[in-house]
Amino acid sequence: MQTQRRLILALVATACVAGFEFWGGAASRSLALTSDAAHVCMDAFALGLALLAAIGAARPADPRRTFGYGRVEVLGALANGTLLLVATIAIVYTAVQRFTTPVEPHAATMSLVAAAGLAVNGGVGILLRGQSKRDLNVRAALFHVFGDALGAVAVILGGIAIGLTRLAWIDPLLSLFVAGIIVVGVARVMRDATEVLLESVPGDVDSSNLAKHIRKIGGVTGIHDMHVWSIGSGSHALSAHVLLDDRRLSEATDVLREIDDCAQSHFGITHVTIQFECAACPLVVRH
Repeated sequence: MQTQRRLILALVATACVAGFEFWGGAASRSLALTSDAAHVCMDAFALGLALLAAIGAARPADPRRTFGYGRVEVLGALANGTLLLVATIAIVYTAVQRFTTPVEPHAATMSLVAAAGLAVNGGVGILLRGQSKRDLNVRAALFHVFGDALGAVAVILGGIAIGLTRLAWIDPLLSLFVAGIIVVGVARVMRDATEVLLESVPGDVDSSNLAKHIRKIGGVTGIHDMHVWSIGSGSHALSAHVLLDDRRLSEATDVLREIDDCAQSHFGITHVTIQFECAACPLVVRH
């Protein structure tokens, strides 16, 4: 619950910053500030996804959704990425136009609004820092917050430079820089979401090393048909056929417990499904 409360506070604060920067971009005629506002929207979406993940993790599975609601955040990430790519294309198009027909923004308003956004951004970072050590989703959102801080610093410095030099082309140049940050972030989010939907092996799990760990467990003689995938961020699953030497069912239960402990402690896999096969048992031919 503490994580959810902090995420809600961070989400509200970030959404307010986005609205304030959109206003500031319109008032100062700064495309760079408007671009940074779009970047802050991306952070708000990231915080919203982290909040959805926290709520989904707490919501129990049901007969229809037996794995729960972990992938709601993945669908949200794809929608978020698509909208931001469209917004980024619009920003780049406007920036190119402004190189040919420069519009000098109001430098003081541009820098002051970005500085206010940076201050709130720093508070959000401090708010989430403690929770990021225990929650992967919060950690990912925190990376977005740091990226936004970089964009805000660029806008502040750009506003100062425009105020001193009166060079209007600095503003569209900065907007392209912020657009680049957005594209990098969106590409990473959509790549991760696609990997989850394709049920790829999670990036933080080495499947060959996992198989080696399982083979070292007493009684295990082999493993095949192994699958590792993500249900959602930070929620991994494993299914496999494990060959055992000839032993009693009660002993197989102990082996299963060791596999489960190994998968969770070394690889962060919380959902384990194992089908045992007896390596020494004769094959039964069915007609």
